[in-house]
Amino acid sequence: MLLPTVILIPLALAWLPAALNRGFGWDPARTTAAMVAVSLALVLSRAGEVLRGATLVESWPWMPAIGLNASFRLDGFGLLFALLILVIGLLVVLYARYYLSPADSKERFYGLLLLFMGAMLGVVLSENLLLLATFWELTSISSFLLIGFWRREPDARRGARLALMITGAGGLALLAGILLLGHVVGSFELTRVLAAGELVRAHPLYGTILALVLLGAFTKSAQFPFHFWLPHAMSAPTPVSAYLHSATMVKAGVFLIARLFPVLAETHEWFFAVAGVGLATQLFASYVALFRHDLKGLLAYSTVSHLGLITLLFGLGTPMGAIAGVFHIINHAVFKASLFMAAGIIDHETGTRDMRRLSGLARYLPWTAALATIAAGAMAGVPLLNGFLSKEMYFAETFEVEWLGGWFWLLPLAATLAGLFTVAYSTRFVHDVFFGPEPQGLPMTPHEPPRWMKVPVEVLVALCLLVGLAPAITVAPLLKVAAGAVLQAPLPDFSLKLWHGFNLPLLMSAVALAGGAALYFARRYYFDLHGYLQRLVDGRAISEQVVAVTVRGARRLVGAVANDSLQRYVLLLVLGALALGLTGARGLAVTGAGATLPADGLAVLMTVALVVTALATTLVHARRLLAVVLVGLVGLVVSLAFVRFSAPDLALTQLLVEIVTVLLLLLAMYFLPAESHSEASGLHRARDALVAVIAGGSVGALAWALMTRPLDTIAWYYLEQAKPAGGGYNVVNVILVDFRGFDTLGEITVLAVAAVAIVALLNGLKLDAPALDWQGRPWAPERYPLMLRVLARPLLPLALLVSAYLFLRGHNAPGGGFIAGLVTGTAILLQYVAYGTEWARERLPWSYSSIIATGLLIATGTGLASWAFGAPFLTSTFGYVTWPVIGRFEIASAMVFDLGIYLAVVGVVMVIIARLGRLSSAGADDPAEEGH
Repeated sequence: MLLPTVILIPLALAWLPAALNRGFGWDPARTTAAMVAVSLALVLSRAGEVLRGATLVESWPWMPAIGLNASFRLDGFGLLFALLILVIGLLVVLYARYYLSPADSKERFYGLLLLFMGAMLGVVLSENLLLLATFWELTSISSFLLIGFWRREPDARRGARLALMITGAGGLALLAGILLLGHVVGSFELTRVLAAGELVRAHPLYGTILALVLLGAFTKSAQFPFHFWLPHAMSAPTPVSAYLHSATMVKAGVFLIARLFPVLAETHEWFFAVAGVGLATQLFASYVALFRHDLKGLLAYSTVSHLGLITLLFGLGTPMGAIAGVFHIINHAVFKASLFMAAGIIDHETGTRDMRRLSGLARYLPWTAALATIAAGAMAGVPLLNGFLSKEMYFAETFEVEWLGGWFWLLPLAATLAGLFTVAYSTRFVHDVFFGPEPQGLPMTPHEPPRWMKVPVEVLVALCLLVGLAPAITVAPLLKVAAGAVLQAPLPDFSLKLWHGFNLPLLMSAVALAGGAALYFARRYYFDLHGYLQRLVDGRAISEQVVAVTVRGARRLVGAVANDSLQRYVLLLVLGALALGLTGARGLAVTGAGATLPADGLAVLMTVALVVTALATTLVHARRLLAVVLVGLVGLVVSLAFVRFSAPDLALTQLLVEIVTVLLLLLAMYFLPAESHSEASGLHRARDALVAVIAGGSVGALAWALMTRPLDTIAWYYLEQAKPAGGGYNVVNVILVDFRGFDTLGEITVLAVAAVAIVALLNGLKLDAPALDWQGRPWAPERYPLMLRVLARPLLPLALLVSAYLFLRGHNAPGGGFIAGLVTGTAILLQYVAYGTEWARERLPWSYSSIIATGLLIATGTGLASWAFGAPFLTSTFGYVTWPVIGRFEIASAMVFDLGIYLAVVGVVMVIIARLGRLSSAGADDPAEEGH
C-alpha cells in the first residue's frame, strides 16, 4: 500500500489544511508541508531498492474485465519524477507562504496545490495506462483551478480556460491512443506494454496510436503549434507557475514520451514527428522569448523552448539521446523553478514584472540578483553549471542522426541557432533587470524579501552548482536508474565529465555563447520586425475565434430548432429516431423464425385495456385531472402484465411508482389550470396523429421482430448463481445489489442528482397569488374530506411495517430496498395530501437532502468495504448465524447496500413533495396575500 498512499496523502487529504486551520487555527502552509514531507519520506524509504535496479509494482484488481486495475509502479524514472514533484513541491509550499498576500485564500491555494500534486504523482506512478489517463485528466482540471486562482482577474479566467481547452482536448486523444494500444498489446499494464514494442511497431494501427499519443503529449507539454496556452497561463500566482513549469504539468507530456519510448520509438515516423516538432518548438519559442517584456512571459517561452529541446532528444530515437533527455529534465526543473521564484521575488518587491520598467535592481536586491544570475547562466548553458552538461550531450547527439542522410548538418546548425537564442534571452533576463541605470517610477521601493522566501531559491541554485561541478557524485546514480527505466535496456557507456576536450559540441557552445551575447546587444535593430511578425500569428486569438465560431454556430442551430415548443422538440426527436431506425432496418424481415407464445383470453383483454386507456389519455389530455387518472390506469395495466408474466418484483415496483407519480402529479396540479387549450390547427393535429401512428407502429414492429427471433440469454447464469454466489433466492434483487450493484449505485446517484435539480427548479418558482386547486380553493388541511384524513393516519405505521417487512425479505422473496423505499415514500406522501405541509414540519423535521446523502454514503461505503478484504468494489458476501428463538438466520452484506438504496429513494420522494407542498401552501400561509 506504499505507492497508493504516496498519492492519496495529497490527493484525498487536500481538504485537511483548510479543516485544521478552521478548527484549530493551524497554518495551512505548515500542514501542507507536513503532508508533502510524509509522502516524500515514503518515497525515500523505497528509493534504495530502486537505485539498486529494482522495479516495485503494487496492484489490486478493480475492473479487470475492461483491463482497469489499481496498479502502481516505482522504477527509476518514476522515482525521478516523484522526487521532483515532492521536493520542488515542498520548496514551493515554503515560498508561497511568503509570496501570497493576506487577501489571498491560503486554504484554497494549498488545497488546490495538494490536489494537483496528487494528480501528478498518480500520472508518474501509474502502472495501468487507463489509470494514468484518469490522473492525466485530473491534472488538467486541477491546473485549471490553479491558473485561475485569482478568479476575479479576467486574464486569469481566460488563461485557465485556454489551458483546459487545449490540454483537455489532448487528453481525449491520449485516451483513444491508450485504448488502441491496450487493444494491440492485450493489456493496459505498463510492464506488458513496454515489453511489446516490436508487436506495436509492426501493427497496422501503429501510426494511429503514435498520432493520438503524441497529440496528448504535445498539448500537455506546449509543443508547437499547441504552445500558446502556456504563456497565457502566467496569470497564475508565481508559486503555481514555478511548480507547473519545473516539475509538474508541462513535464507530463515529455514524461509520457519518455515512458513509451521503448514501445513507439526507433521508426522514421517517430523521428520526423517527435524530433521535428521538438526542433520547431525549440527554435520558435527561443526566438520569441527574446522579445517578451514580461518577466514570467520570457520564462514561459523559455520553458516551451526547453521542452522542445527535451522532446527533440527523445525524438532522435537513440539511447544517448534518451539519456540526455532525462538529464535535461532534471536540470531544467532545477534552474527553471529557481528562475520563476526569483521573478516572483522581483514582482513581490517592486510591484511590476515589466522589464521595460525594471533596471539596476542589483543595487537593491544583491543576493537575489546573484541567485538569479547563476540560474540564468544554467539556463544558458554556461560552463560549470548543470545546464552546460546536458546541453553538451544534446549538441553531441545531433551528429548521431542517420535519418537525414546527406542533410545531417541541418540538425547541428539548428541546435546551435536555438542555443544562440537561449543565451540571448538569458542575458536579457539578467542584464535588463539587475544592471543598468536605477529604476524610475516603480510602484514600490525594492528591497530583499523575507529570509525564508529566498531559501527555496538558494537550495535550487546550490543544486545548479553542485550538479555542474560534481555530476558523478550528485546526479549520476539517479540519472542512470531513470534512463535505464526509460530505455528498458542496458545503458551505453557515457561520461558526465566536465571536460571532454576540444570537439564540435564545445565549438557549438562557444558559438552559441558568443553569438547569443552579440544578438542581445543588437536586439534594438529588429524589435520592430518581431512586433510585426508577432501580430501575424496569435495562437490565443485563433483559439478564441474557433470557440466564438463554434458558439455562434450552436446559437444559430438552436435558434433554427428551438421555439419554446415542447411539441416541436418531441416531433423532431421522433422524426430523427424514425429516420435512423428505418435506415438501419432496411432489408430486414419484420417476422423472424422464432416461435411465439400463444395468446389467451386474459392477454388479449389486458392488451385491449392498455390500448384503450392509452388512447383515452391522448384524447382527453387537455383535462388534466382525468388525464392523470388515465395515466395511472395505464401503469396499473402494465403492473398486471408483469404479474401475468411472473415478475412480482417488477409488478410491485411499477405499481408503487405509479402511485407515487400520480400523487406527485396531483400536487403539481396546484400550479396548473384545470384544462389546457391547444391552438393547433386541424392540419397540425393530423400531422401529429400520422407521426404518432408511424412511430408507434415502428416500435411495435421492432418489438415483434425481436420477439419472433431466437434469443440468446444469460438468464441461466443468474438463475444458477443467485443462491451460491449472491446468497439469495430472489434473482432480481441479487442482480440489483450484487451482480450489477455498480449499475444500481449509479442509478440512485442519478436519483439524487435529479432531486437536487428539482429543488433548484422549484426554488425559482414564485407564486403571485395563493395556490389554488382546480376548483379555485386554496390547499388547506381543513378543506380536505374527513375520510381521507381518517384513513391516512393509521396507514402510516401500517405502511412503515409493510416497508420493513419488504426490506427484510427482499433478498429471498419479492421486495428489497427500492420497493420498501417507495412504500415509505407513498405513505408519507399521503400524509402531505391529507394534512398539508404543517403536519410534515411538525412530525418530520429532518433534512431530506441529508437522508439522500446518507443513503449514497452507505451504498458507496459498502462497496469500498470490500477492498479491505482484497475483493473488487461492491463485492458482496453472506453467512449464517444462529439466534435464540429465531434459529439459523442469513446475514448478507447486500442488506447494508439495500439500506442505502432505501434511504436514497425515501429522501428523493420526501425532497420533492416537501418542496411542492411548501410552494403550494405559500400563498395561503402569507397574510399579505389573503386579499387577492
